[in-house]
Amino acid sequence: MKKSSIILIVIIAIAIAMILVIYTDSSTYSTFSEAKEKNTELYVVGVLNKEKDLTYDPVKDANHFSFYMYDSDSTECEVVFFGSKPQDIERSEQIVLTGKMEGTKFHASKILMKCPSKYNQDQMEVQEVIAEPRTALKY
Repeated sequence: MKKSSIILIVIIAIAIAMILVIYTDSSTYSTFSEAKEKNTELYVVGVLNKEKDLTYDPVKDANHFSFYMYDSDSTECEVVFFGSKPQDIERSEQIVLTGKMEGTKFHASKILMKCPSKYNQDQMEVQEVIAEPRTALKY
């Protein structure tokens, strides 16, 4: 075989391997129960529990926001987000969290909210909020 044919076969094999890795690594939505079992970052979709209080005190800590959410299996869990409180989270119809379980709380690194659009009645407005990186505090 020619060198060019061998190189072409190797390039095709690498491309196929990359496609397979990307395809198998693509995440689907999980639940809080699955997040407890796995210690990796997952996507959890659910709705805000509007009966419980949202905890955010910018004077005490402007980068700490916590709330309770129901996942797709109706399991409730406390969510901690190390960032400021997202605007209009109370209006959200659905919330997608990126993060992982730490103990009994879900620590979110991103919050994606799907809110009803104020301009078009049949459309949804999507907002994404990303947490600031945590730095170690020294006393």
